Amino acid sequence: MNQTFTVTGMTCGHCEMAVKRAVKQADPQAEITIDRSQNLVTIASTKTREDLAKVIAEEGYGVAA
Repeated sequence: MNQTFTVTGMTCGHCEMAVKRAVKQADPQAEITIDRSQNLVTIASTKTREDLAKVIAEEGYGVAA
């Protein structure tokens, strides 16, 4: 299921990689698209929205609906 999050604090490619790595650790099959200019992260995953938001937040980024 595709879920889109507004993620604040991503300022560079390293930030994008950190978010992708965190999501992939939670769900290795996840497909992740990041639009840093819009602060949007779209994830196709079987994990719950709460689980995905938690792993992104644990990397130090702000996560909104």
